[in-house]
Amino acid sequence: NDVKKLDQGAVYAALLTPQGKYLSDFFLVPHGDNILIDVAAPLSDGLMKRLSMYKLRADVAIEATDVQMSRGRGPMPAGAIVDPRHPDLGWRVYGDTDLGDDTDWDALRVELGIPEYGMELSEDSYILEMGFARLNGVDFRKGCYVGQEVTARMKHKTELRKGLARITFDGPVHSGDVLSSNGKDAGVVHTVSDTRALCYLRFDRAEGVSTETAEAVTVDPLAG
Repeated sequence: NDVKKLDQGAVYAALLTPQGKYLSDFFLVPHGDNILIDVAAPLSDGLMKRLSMYKLRADVAIEATDVQMSRGRGPMPAGAIVDPRHPDLGWRVYGDTDLGDDTDWDALRVELGIPEYGMELSEDSYILEMGFARLNGVDFRKGCYVGQEVTARMKHKTELRKGLARITFDGPVHSGDVLSSNGKDAGVVHTVSDTRALCYLRFDRAEGVSTETAEAVTVDPLAG
């Protein structure tokens, strides 16, 4: 994404491999004279190493912090930022106190089509298949970045052949269930909320897709 957007608020972004695959996603948050990087804890060490490598001789210090992140959907606390991915994701705030609420975040992610590291997002992911353009997570007008060539090529294809989808089933499904269509593998189930789930799906096999326990009622592609 383009860090010049920081003067408008927080920026959602990702770090990619040269092959255009996902390494980490994170939020860049203006914090006085600094930029706070909000990243999932399991990804923080790897992100710091990569950023330290890319900064070369620039006069930039990259340091780990123990700042706590809270998120919620009610009235915004002082200093909170609006989640840049979707207006219904509420706010995020940073400090020493947990100010979060009891939102069922997995259910909300399924409703809004929001992928998350450790569930939908993995080292095999391409960010456009996971909907990063829809989530304000990529800028196609900025300068060069690692993985840009593959990402731009995917952008200008007529359509993505596979990616994130929200599927409503006629019965219970579970994370990890294999999707099939006409006897062929069609994808996999990830985050589940009641009978709806975020899934990775081959779109050309969306018709008649099912698991061993349930059939799809509706399929909503979320890639792009």
